Amino acid sequence: MSGGTPCYKMLDVLCPMHVVLDQSGKIGFAGPTAKKLLPGRSLVGLGFLDIFEIKRPHAIETFEALRQKTGMKLHLRFRDPPHRELKGVLMEGPETGQVIVNLSFGISVADAVRDYKLTSADFAATDLTIEMLYLVEAKSAAMEASRQLNVRLQGARVEAEAQALTDTLTGLKNRRAMDQALEGLVASGESFAAMLIDLDYFKAVNDTLGHAAGDFVLGQVASIMLRETRTRDTVARVGGDEFVLLLREIDDASQAERIARRIINLLSEPMIFEGARCKISASAGTAMSRDYKIVSADQMLVDADLALYQSKKNGRGRHTFYAADLLQPPAEEPAPEIGAPASKQA
Repeated sequence: MSGGTPCYKMLDVLCPMHVVLDQSGKIGFAGPTAKKLLPGRSLVGLGFLDIFEIKRPHAIETFEALRQKTGMKLHLRFRDPPHRELKGVLMEGPETGQVIVNLSFGISVADAVRDYKLTSADFAATDLTIEMLYLVEAKSAAMEASRQLNVRLQGARVEAEAQALTDTLTGLKNRRAMDQALEGLVASGESFAAMLIDLDYFKAVNDTLGHAAGDFVLGQVASIMLRETRTRDTVARVGGDEFVLLLREIDDASQAERIARRIINLLSEPMIFEGARCKISASAGTAMSRDYKIVSADQMLVDADLALYQSKKNGRGRHTFYAADLLQPPAEEPAPEIGAPASKQA
């Protein structure tokens, strides 16, 4: 039995998933797609009924019984795992005693295409499976395009949300982000400190050296504050030269004092912008959550602002903790609110 004859070349094109059986029921030739059904093994030389179990029609145990089913639709499956089920039709071959069985995957073709890594070249050109493969490929391409679009949209959404919570000049958190973080800390019940820091003499930098110098100073201030706090803390710019630090898991006032003192000392050092000295200082006020029976975000900010006012009143460049005996600012010089410039000399 030769697969090189015109007859078998024709079968390779018209029904590439066929096998040719000899008089004993052994496979003498397999089409190009049929050869892929047993990865790593050759079908040629194997008994057809040794490989396949005939499910319908029933009671087919011998090749002679199979030969009697010429023209009938067969339901069969591999005897070995994974027992893939196939459809088939059997016809007499051109040579004496030959039987040709044309196989197909039926409705499981999509799984078979995936498992055997088949392409449109593995099916007859007129096989409807070709159309299905085109549809599957189109669907896969559409799903991949949709997935990539969703990834881009998700990335754009995340970026937009990050921008909405970021101060564009310094890269610090903005007022909105600070409010969210503060509410989260209050809800969590953990001990924390809310520290307000206001720059002293910052207006003089803008007035004498210009806004470019002022922007430079704000960038330096942001860098110092980030460096002197921990990654789990929140550092936010909430006004022109006003900042809020939310220091997490702090129950000891001395920890907050050390952080405030380091920042104040560093900010008192002159900053050089294009050869010019930018001289500022900083005042700070802190409220500790441990000092409240019921912690309120708004009240802590008000009290920290009062402590900040006291630092300015006492000469600037210093840090004060809120205490109940702190004097309220006089009516003609009200304590600054978060987001509005604090009272200062310049």
